[in-house]
Amino acid sequence: MARTGGRIRNAEAHKAVLTATTELLEECGYQAITIEGVAERSGVAKSTIYRWWRSKPDLVMEAYTALVARIVPEPDTGSLATDLTEFAQHLHTGVRHPPRMRALRGLMAEAQLDPAFEGPFRAWAESRREVVLRILLRARERGEIRPGADLDLAVDQIFGVFWYRLLVGHLPLDPETAAGHMDQLLRGLTV
Repeated sequence: MARTGGRIRNAEAHKAVLTATTELLEECGYQAITIEGVAERSGVAKSTIYRWWRSKPDLVMEAYTALVARIVPEPDTGSLATDLTEFAQHLHTGVRHPPRMRALRGLMAEAQLDPAFEGPFRAWAESRREVVLRILLRARERGEIRPGADLDLAVDQIFGVFWYRLLVGHLPLDPETAAGHMDQLLRGLTV
């Protein structure tokens, strides 16, 4: 995320604030997070946090962006099937941690209810969509995807399964089934 003002951040303090925010989000939920609580947990002054982030939504989504980028990295193996399978496996593994699953559900709900949170959440979701879109674009450049395939729809299908199963809970998000899901998706995309 772009810097939002204040002095240049001390990297260690910045990391401490993001870690504290993520921990509090997964322990207590979005509504319970306060800048005061983040300051206490991180050991970084409240005034510093206010200088570095414009709002609680910006802070929370920057923290979650850092976490998700770490636990769901962007694969680039040179194979569309392998890249999508690895991505989906990491995505599904990431929510096997029940506090993380609750946090994600809470963030989605908050984005529907709080206009101030909707923008930062949408920007985060778009950043994750861009990861999958880059995977698909690389595959198209390699000739693995048929011309005219709707890549935006493919991205929606990948995340649609994830979010639907996360929110409804009718079937598990099982990393072992990721390869099969991606195989089924690829039948509609590939040459």
